[in-house]
Amino acid sequence: MKNKYLVVLISALLSANSLFGQDTITISKEEILSKIAKGNLQVKIAEKTFESAKADYSQSKALFLPNITVSHTAMLTTNPLMAFGSKLNQEILTQNDFNTDLLNNPEKIDNYATAIEVQQPIFNMDGVYERQAAKTKMQAYQLQAERTKEYIELEVNKAYMQLQLAYSAVKVLEKANATSEASLQMVENYFEQGMLQKTDLLSVQVRVNEVKNQLQYARSNVKNASDYLAFLLNEEGETVVYKPAEEIASDIDVKVFDTSLSESRKDIMAMKLSTEAYEKMFQSSKMKFLPRLNAFGSYQLYDDQLFQMGASGYLIGAQLSWNIFDGYKSIGKMEKQKVEYQKSMVESTQYKSQSQLEINKTNRQLKDAENKVNLSKLALEQSREAYRIRSDRFQQGLEKTTDLLQSETQMIQKELESLQAVFEYNFTQKYLEFLTQ
Repeated sequence: MKNKYLVVLISALLSANSLFGQDTITISKEEILSKIAKGNLQVKIAEKTFESAKADYSQSKALFLPNITVSHTAMLTTNPLMAFGSKLNQEILTQNDFNTDLLNNPEKIDNYATAIEVQQPIFNMDGVYERQAAKTKMQAYQLQAERTKEYIELEVNKAYMQLQLAYSAVKVLEKANATSEASLQMVENYFEQGMLQKTDLLSVQVRVNEVKNQLQYARSNVKNASDYLAFLLNEEGETVVYKPAEEIASDIDVKVFDTSLSESRKDIMAMKLSTEAYEKMFQSSKMKFLPRLNAFGSYQLYDDQLFQMGASGYLIGAQLSWNIFDGYKSIGKMEKQKVEYQKSMVESTQYKSQSQLEINKTNRQLKDAENKVNLSKLALEQSREAYRIRSDRFQQGLEKTTDLLQSETQMIQKELESLQAVFEYNFTQKYLEFLTQ
């Protein structure tokens, strides 16, 4: 009977190994973390958002750099004023062109003009503050992208631990399945010998089916955890099952954290920079009431032939402009920017308060999780000893089948609860590290 028990146990374990042996990739946590920057879609989105803000900042260089345009215009006209002016620009006027008949009824004139125009900003204080706001916004998005990467690292750690937990659960239930199969063989022999009633046999058969069902769910959880890990790495197209290189830790590493909110946390710094950007935009809206000074210049080439340069001339100047009143548009925009700035300050204060609240809550959860781990380990030890005693007594015919099944069920449940408790503690610890880093 002992040999039959051993054969059933070995065959169950071999069948489980063959199930996960196909298309299974063993991967370590370090390998996963190294793939985040290249593969994760959320990290890429955050990086693209930063690049967009960087491009906005690059556009603000127009505040200092000149605007240069080149144009070539072709024109055919019999308009008296345009015809006379075209000849004048081409420097081909003659005394005969002042004939009143020709002035009033000119022949068609071909005019080709090439112009190089330059506009140079000199003094635009509103643009200075807008550029500062664009730079601050860019820095904020850069910090947000870094914080997003830290969050994805947390998610990867969680997914990896979930994968470890799923494999550990499969391992426990495979062992339970092998044990229940062997118990069924033993009970069937006792039943054939008339030592047990049919109700005992049926109870064991029900128990075997329950364990098989739990095992199937556990194996599905392995695939679910693998799929989520593949999604985080942007590899969901591959039909593979990941296997963790390290098993889930059986013990916990207790740490003490500083639960005060760090001002150097990247999302907190990003919120601060975002508020500064709104302040700069508010200052920019106030500077729109100041005058602007801009220089301009152009160089023109004229001819009656295409792309020729028979005559030329240039123009240089400066313009001081002051928008005195634009129908309350600038005043309304300034008031809006002021409200946006004030709103940003309130949102920043609220975010800090919520973050501190989350830190305090998670710290308490970590202490509760530590207590849960200790209690679950004690319960597991007690259930194992209780099952060992009942198993020995059952072999001697001193225990009922139902009592043995109940003891076995409780032992498996406590082992799974212990694994779950360790997972919850480790993840809560990682989450608290994320909140306080």
